[in-house]
Amino acid sequence: MKASEVFSVIDESRENMVRLLADLCRIPAMGPASGGEGEAKKAERLQGILKGFGLKVERHDAPDDRVPSGIRPNLIAKVGKGSPRLWLLTHLDIVPPGDREGWRCDPFDPQVFDGRLYGRGVEDNGQALVATMFALKAVLEVAGEPSRPVALSYVSDEETGSEKGVGHLIGKGLFSKKDLVLAPDRGVSDGSEIEIKEKNLLWFRVTVRGKQGHASRPEVAVNAHRAGAYLVTLIDARLHKKFRASDPMFRPPESTFEPTKREANVPNVNTIPGEDIFCFDCRVLPTYKNKVILQEVQTAIEETENQFSVKAKVEVIQDESSPPTPEDAPIVGLLKKAITTARGTKARAVGIGGGTVAAHFRKAGIPAAVWQTTDQTGHAVDEYIPIANLVADAKVYAALMLA
Repeated sequence: MKASEVFSVIDESRENMVRLLADLCRIPAMGPASGGEGEAKKAERLQGILKGFGLKVERHDAPDDRVPSGIRPNLIAKVGKGSPRLWLLTHLDIVPPGDREGWRCDPFDPQVFDGRLYGRGVEDNGQALVATMFALKAVLEVAGEPSRPVALSYVSDEETGSEKGVGHLIGKGLFSKKDLVLAPDRGVSDGSEIEIKEKNLLWFRVTVRGKQGHASRPEVAVNAHRAGAYLVTLIDARLHKKFRASDPMFRPPESTFEPTKREANVPNVNTIPGEDIFCFDCRVLPTYKNKVILQEVQTAIEETENQFSVKAKVEVIQDESSPPTPEDAPIVGLLKKAITTARGTKARAVGIGGGTVAAHFRKAGIPAAVWQTTDQTGHAVDEYIPIANLVADAKVYAALMLA
């Protein structure tokens, strides 16, 4: 009975939820790495709202002299005592809006069109931020308190590494290994996928050095660009050929090896480049170790050096891996039941190639799950959410609190 009453309160809160989400997304909260001033103004607004809901807010700010406020805010609102505690963890920061000409509205003035709310940050991660808040508000209003201790956590710095956000909180020892951690930051349109594991992340940069010269005298130069073009395709071919394992639990099921950034070499057409620099973004199935990938890259480098009389080196930009959350972990089972109760959907566990804050918890020995209902428009121009998802997801979070 309590669940249906809570769901009714959430349905009645629809317009308030949309209004608050639009209001919060009018506050740009880009981190300094994205050219922004951080999340302080958004956090102050949110703290006032949480206090208005009758919640006591803890601050665990991380120092950061790159932003005007000098801090990266992290807010926690707890209800109940004891363990295990259910943590619903969302992030305050957003990515830049991109090409404003591609938006149907000002990205920082969200608007509703055809049942969807458009604006930067509405999906990533505003939908979950507002839905978790209204879920707890409805539970407190109807039931007086949740069935288990609950903590809403709103963190900074998710889009650029989480050092000032989740990493900071884990370092302060705020979590127990028995806690139930959910990060609503990834999902599919029907809400049927719970992310429990991620591919290994490997980013690397390759620098090829030859000898710069005039384009009319190639015999006295060594064209690093030609060697680099050969090497990028050789690495691409070798990695795809050798590391072909597939795991149907992942989306997509194979490892991915994508050549991405290429740095500028010479400014004029008639100069043979003496240096060529390119990068790869690799998302590797846990079947393989990242060091084995790098060994194959080094073999390709040596072949290219011998063929083109160049020198090349590989530098690792990012190298991360995390253990999976067991499919029978309590948070996964509880979440499956809550999704069925609130949405009538049977959810399944999956793995992904992207990175989430759940990896930080998993490396700390804390099983974590990732779930929300989303069309995956988060980093795109014209980011939007179906408003129905905002309401339905709030019901799932409420069902978790009542389970």
